[in-house]
Amino acid sequence: MAWRIGVDSGGTFTDVCLFDEAARCIAVWKVPSTPADPSQGVAQGVAEGLAQCGAAASEVAYFGHGTTVATNALIQHRGARIGLIVGAGFRDLLEIGRQKRPELYDLQADKPPVLVARRLRLEVPERLRHDGSVETPLDERALRDAARALRRAGVEGIAICFLYSFLDPAHERAARRIVNEECPDAFVCASHEVAPEFREYERLSTTAVNTYLGPVMASYIRGVADRLVGLGIATTPHLTQSNGGVIGFDAAARLPVRTVLSGPSTGVVGAQVTARLGGFDDIITFDMGGTSTDVALIQGGEARLAREAVVHGYPIKAPMLDIHTVGAGGGSVAYVDSGGLLKVGPHSAGADPGPACYGRGNAEATVTDANVVLQVLNPAELLGGRMPVRQHLARAAIGRLGAALGLDTMAAAQGVVSVVTANMARAIRVISVQRGHDPRHYALVAFGGAGPLHAARLAAELEIKRVLVPRNPGILCATGLLLADLRADFATTRLLPLSFAAVADSTAIVAALARQCDAWFAQEGIAPEARGVAFTVDMRYAGQNYELSVPLPGGGVDAATMDCLAAGFAAAHRQLYGFVADDEPIQLVTFRAEATGIVRKAELQPARDAGADPRDAASGHREVWLPEAGKFVSCPLYDRARLRAGNRLVGPAIVEQMDATTFLPPESSAVVDPYLSILMELS
Repeated sequence: MAWRIGVDSGGTFTDVCLFDEAARCIAVWKVPSTPADPSQGVAQGVAEGLAQCGAAASEVAYFGHGTTVATNALIQHRGARIGLIVGAGFRDLLEIGRQKRPELYDLQADKPPVLVARRLRLEVPERLRHDGSVETPLDERALRDAARALRRAGVEGIAICFLYSFLDPAHERAARRIVNEECPDAFVCASHEVAPEFREYERLSTTAVNTYLGPVMASYIRGVADRLVGLGIATTPHLTQSNGGVIGFDAAARLPVRTVLSGPSTGVVGAQVTARLGGFDDIITFDMGGTSTDVALIQGGEARLAREAVVHGYPIKAPMLDIHTVGAGGGSVAYVDSGGLLKVGPHSAGADPGPACYGRGNAEATVTDANVVLQVLNPAELLGGRMPVRQHLARAAIGRLGAALGLDTMAAAQGVVSVVTANMARAIRVISVQRGHDPRHYALVAFGGAGPLHAARLAAELEIKRVLVPRNPGILCATGLLLADLRADFATTRLLPLSFAAVADSTAIVAALARQCDAWFAQEGIAPEARGVAFTVDMRYAGQNYELSVPLPGGGVDAATMDCLAAGFAAAHRQLYGFVADDEPIQLVTFRAEATGIVRKAELQPARDAGADPRDAASGHREVWLPEAGKFVSCPLYDRARLRAGNRLVGPAIVEQMDATTFLPPESSAVVDPYLSILMELS
């Protein structure tokens, strides 16, 4: 017997998914996260999950992990003390940036703190020209002096970034060698290793973020690895990347910047698979947890991959799923602002102390407290009875909020739900309407501990008619870890015209990227039959500041390839901007290769249709406040574990399970599909 385990460590809960390869069945477990030492919650969840399944640690054949450690370190500015070595004249680039305010019309908006103090940013003589030729050789003596100065300053990490190093990394390689000699205990990172692409500021920012997170992630990864060994798990562990793939722990420790969306990315992978099994190719994923909500758009069965993003104020050039995050979760705190208006989030009560109803000392009202007062959420217990809920504390917190607003308790509770729904609807419009997609043409896939609870209200706000709730929505990110392949991304920036004259250079670049992919396959021990490579090119009209990614057809590069790229760029530009400039010259900017190592995955099996009658899953009734009625209404309750394929439900109704609660509003219906997902139809 062999088990595959996926663990997603979030800000509020740590989720565990266990797949029995012999029986082809999935088991789930959930424990509160341990913010002081997240690895403790991981070990506890795995140990308890294995015990519940009667499995031994020695039977674990695969371990995948998604974590928010890198994200939280960046948000809370708890990274390492780092230094920076740059070429002469570039000391302040990290602080100057693009000379843009965070908010165009907010003159008081604060920029995020600079990750490297000015006195720890040191210059050395060095310069390459735009064509990669050397204008000023690297001054190795000055570089050695700079490394020694940073060592004396007590830095834990050192970032190295030189102009045009993406064309020729020789100077950075020499600098890295010298810094390693002078500072053997420091985490050292050179920009060509992290983001070998043009745009100096973004490349520098990415390198600084990677170095800032490096010591933190290295310590965390060692802690998790040690705890797994202590449990008796001998398999090589893997960590999720922001691009939805997984990498080994060692690679994640070297490139932590690629894990800033580690947790949410596997939820998108899990939603992709769930939707595909349900027959949906166009979906919007809605992952609402305890601290935040993550949304993404998938068209034609494929999630959009962003090549660059601003994460909590810091530009990062690293492949990541195009996920938009807002501070709207079950633990989001509701308050009255200086203008007397009700606001919800982004501040969260987190896992400790958590919402007021947890009884751990928090007195502020949260979204979870509002749902407990409305009794949409179980007012007595959560996690299948393992976590008691104190409704009177939730009522008191919501009552105080209502008094400040001049509302009664029930109106205040419903107001909290309405405001957080509006916040999440805005997030979905960012990834849909603002990019030329009509959300009404998509199905909403709801997951996370709080996603199914709010999905119907959110869908109604966006006029979405279909909502799909996976079998285990609260732990879908952990499930996604068992469905993700190994992935690596490689890039080369070269500004070339889209013409036959660029065929030779393009061919050489693609061949070099293919060699990098082959080297990675060999390093990871991926069998030839499990290898896959996809090429894309970032393209733009000459003079534009932004590029669009266009698939590069397989095979060699020739004149026909250029025609295909031109057509692909025109279609992408029309989709995003609504027009095509036929007479404008087009440039090839950055060539990319995505290498995929296909791994054995958890295989979800369809269930036999058991008929429409859900009476075997009925577990009672509960009075629930419905704004449509303006009063409490008796709603039937169903036990998700006893729902069978083919069962049909009519709203209003509530479906409860250990990891989540699903709410069906009035005038809605639902059917359980063969993979035990709930497909909700809204009127």
